[in-house]
Amino acid sequence: MKRKYSYIWPTIIAAAVAIGIFIGGKLHFTDSPEKLFTTNSKKDKLNRLIDYIDYEYVDEIDTDSIVDITVNQILEKLDPHSVYIPKNEMGRISENMKGDFVGIGVNFYPYNDTIAVIRTIPKGPSFLKGIKAGDRILMAGTDTLFGKSLNNETIVGKLKGEKGSSVKLQVYRKSNDKTFTVNVKRDVVPIKSVEAFYMMTDDMGYIKINRFAESTYKEFKAALSKLRKQGAEKLTLDLRDNPGGYLGVAEQLADEFLEDGKLILFTKNKKGKIDKMYATEKGSFEDKPIYVLINERSASASEIIAGALQDNDIGTIVGRRSFGKGLVQREMELGDGSAVRLTVSRYYTPTGRSIQKSYENGTQDYYQKFTERYHNGEMISVDSIKVADSLKFVTPQGKVVYGGGGIIPDVFVPIGTNEEEAVESMESIGWLSRFVFEHLDGNRNQYSGYSEKQFVEEFTVDDILFESFVDYLIQRNMKMDFYDYQRPIKTYLKAALAEQLFGANTHAKIKSTEDAMLQEVLKLDNPAFISEESDAIETIN
Repeated sequence: MKRKYSYIWPTIIAAAVAIGIFIGGKLHFTDSPEKLFTTNSKKDKLNRLIDYIDYEYVDEIDTDSIVDITVNQILEKLDPHSVYIPKNEMGRISENMKGDFVGIGVNFYPYNDTIAVIRTIPKGPSFLKGIKAGDRILMAGTDTLFGKSLNNETIVGKLKGEKGSSVKLQVYRKSNDKTFTVNVKRDVVPIKSVEAFYMMTDDMGYIKINRFAESTYKEFKAALSKLRKQGAEKLTLDLRDNPGGYLGVAEQLADEFLEDGKLILFTKNKKGKIDKMYATEKGSFEDKPIYVLINERSASASEIIAGALQDNDIGTIVGRRSFGKGLVQREMELGDGSAVRLTVSRYYTPTGRSIQKSYENGTQDYYQKFTERYHNGEMISVDSIKVADSLKFVTPQGKVVYGGGGIIPDVFVPIGTNEEEAVESMESIGWLSRFVFEHLDGNRNQYSGYSEKQFVEEFTVDDILFESFVDYLIQRNMKMDFYDYQRPIKTYLKAALAEQLFGANTHAKIKSTEDAMLQEVLKLDNPAFISEESDAIETIN
């Protein structure tokens, strides 16, 4: 019997070695025991390649960066809106979508190698400690905050901290040429998504929303409540340049204008499952006139609201064709602090429209088609918008609407001339705000006697300030006939001054006199309306 077993053992040992070699070939350096007898050749191939590079490649390679590149390239093959969020960007993006962060509550410029306060957040930590516009923050604790080597991200990192923690600031006040120290206790600072709100007329309110974050609905309700107390029975909802955000927040806002039981939208996923979202009885602005402003950069959640109202024959959509994003993403964590926003369904407006434009030829072609809108004439004439009869839908009251490539407004407002757009760009580039800051830095006392109301009603930008701004633009190689556009430039200067002196609401109110879409809304609401301060509506025919 012993000799019998002696023949069997070499066979068993050989078989075990063979199995070991097979399993070893399937293992990754980080495999756990439960994965030994599972296989997925597609996943294994990628994981094994990364392991080989990590452990065997001749030079030291940052394999994390390789993974990032690989993930991005995979997502690019899916659709233009499935995106990878690296670990180092998650904090900033999360704060932006949450709608707040913990800090000291100041808006600032890195100006001439120092941190210059533009303004403090009302009732925020710095405001309560007496920090004022124009102050320079020199030190935060033991960290130096002056010097050209500091960038915005570094500065913000030194000013942020845990809620309730204190930071000792060294501040220089130019107005009295003195330096002082103050202890500021960090607190929650809002990142506003309701950018501005004010009364356009005695009975019409205006609300501008720049994205759909967690806090947006609450901000909207607070703004609407204040406007209602001032007499607002009509509303202009400005969603221009709003790239979207949370689907649920868009549903909440749409619910404010739709009667109980009205369909807001429905979604359809890979398996064909349909989820429908309906309005509830809690809407606070039903059966009241509403105008929704959209443009070519209004996307996603903005289009959901415009589509829901248009398909339910509620309100008037004013502006230009929207971007055309009808996909829904879900954020999924990847385990290392990074995440992916993956497209999980499509959404459809109440009539059944998909407003998603085609991406079948890839991401580059997808965005190229967007820029082509500027060249094919559709920014100037609604007749240049190409629509397919196969994508025609009809609302309950018989209005024809179209799917495929965005929401076409009920009332079209063309884009401005190149010169008018150049004036607008002075603000987006930052030239207006920086010039105004420099002007205020040397002349702040000149404006100390103005109340907000007095500034709006009485202040005018004189020729001296206008000429100074023209010189400022010429030094930056801006070329146009400034004197032909003196009135709108002066209006924008006044609005920029108002923003730094009084805030975003005053800025928006002053700027509205040069806003063609807002002038069109006033005209639609009251056909007898003629603006005393702007002839912008004359260009809208």
